[in-house]
Amino acid sequence: MEQKIHQGRNVKRFREMLNIKQEALAYNLGEEWNQKKISMLEQKDVIEDSLLKQISAVLKIPVEAFQNFDEEQAINIISNTFHEGAVAVGNNSGHVNTTVNPIDKIVQIHEEKIALYERMLKEKDEMMVRLEKLIRK
Repeated sequence: MEQKIHQGRNVKRFREMLNIKQEALAYNLGEEWNQKKISMLEQKDVIEDSLLKQISAVLKIPVEAFQNFDEEQAINIISNTFHEGAVAVGNNSGHVNTTVNPIDKIVQIHEEKIALYERMLKEKDEMMVRLEKLIRK
């Protein structure tokens, strides 16, 4: 069964990781936006491509992150891998499970997440500098 990716939840997840309030995202999206509209947007399974591109530009996160990130799938990969590992460890038949692919995949996902978090922190710092300059004006 294929997992359905919830784009609105992904927008919320990345917005929160960047520590950006709904009001701030609304402000950056334009006059017709407000906190309530952002809240409703974050409940939508699918968001129009043009709007996703705007959100991507504001949060400086690739559109693909909103379209492809599936936390449930990532958790399933991790739990299944550790479950298989636990079975292999408890196996007294002398058979050694040499399949490393799932763990390699987890490491790759983890490294990609770290790179994304680092980029997001850098963007947050840059945004803070811009906000401080705005406040001083």
